[in-house]
Amino acid sequence: MKKTIITATLGIIIIAALTACGGSQSAAPETTTTTETEKPAATTTAAEETEEEKTEAEDNGGSEEPIKVTLGVCGSMTEDVWANAIDILADEGIDLEIVEFSDYSLPNNALASGEIDINQFQHQAFFNDEVAAHGYELSPVGHSYIIPLNLYSLKVKSPDEIKDGAVVAIPNDVTNGGRALKVLEAAGLIKLKDDIPLSPTVDDIEEYLVDITIEELQGSVIPAALQDIDAAVINGNYVVDFGMKTDDAIFKDVSLSDENYWGLIVVRTEDTKDPAKLDVFEKIVEAYQTEGTIDLYNELFGGYHVPVGWDRDLIAQYR
Repeated sequence: MKKTIITATLGIIIIAALTACGGSQSAAPETTTTTETEKPAATTTAAEETEEEKTEAEDNGGSEEPIKVTLGVCGSMTEDVWANAIDILADEGIDLEIVEFSDYSLPNNALASGEIDINQFQHQAFFNDEVAAHGYELSPVGHSYIIPLNLYSLKVKSPDEIKDGAVVAIPNDVTNGGRALKVLEAAGLIKLKDDIPLSPTVDDIEEYLVDITIEELQGSVIPAALQDIDAAVINGNYVVDFGMKTDDAIFKDVSLSDENYWGLIVVRTEDTKDPAKLDVFEKIVEAYQTEGTIDLYNELFGGYHVPVGWDRDLIAQYR
């Protein structure tokens, strides 16, 4: 069952969490969820205690309760990509529940505060900036995919048709905005300065090869704004959510081999120190990195999601 969060500010309370989230405890994955038998009276024998446990197990259908884990994602289609992993994990006794966020500013805060247990929505560059800006104690446990960051327009069919006076939108977060500027440079619209940082800003533009106005907007609203502007660089998950296709792009991103833009699966750093929780995370990563997930990439996104880093064992460093 999914829980959807549609909000744009960090102050709104996220409504999805683990069973323990109602109190002050962390919502990290439970290392075991077997219902415990009440402590027997001092006169209860070991045989009687064993019989009580057997009876309780029979009352529960003879099986343990699944381990519940909440996973934060951005965009409804991203949730669908986890469908195969969810089925695999259910057979392994893990109930993976998807929590959908509408904006990139939310999932890391939710994870750090214990409102979810794990998230998958960001690439390495975005993760690095978030940790530096907010002091989050978070750690990657696996890779997911890379999504091209392409240039789209409803008014022109190629970057060559973008003329002086045009308005071009880019995401307003530092990492996606910086990546978008690199796309505009590759498309021949601007020239960036030499020795720019990983995530350049508009201040790093050396020359406008076309006299455009760059408008920085929240990534989730750019597709809706496309009808009122001349072109935009749009995050892939929002492109799909608005019914657009990769083939609709007038210029395609060429930075797919850049590991800074490889997607991550992330958990709280403190949870990587717990071997039982680490085992759960390892199963989640393994269930995700399967051919069944690649099939969903192709089915849902037409190959727009490209698996990367699946041969890297990020969990080994925490063992």
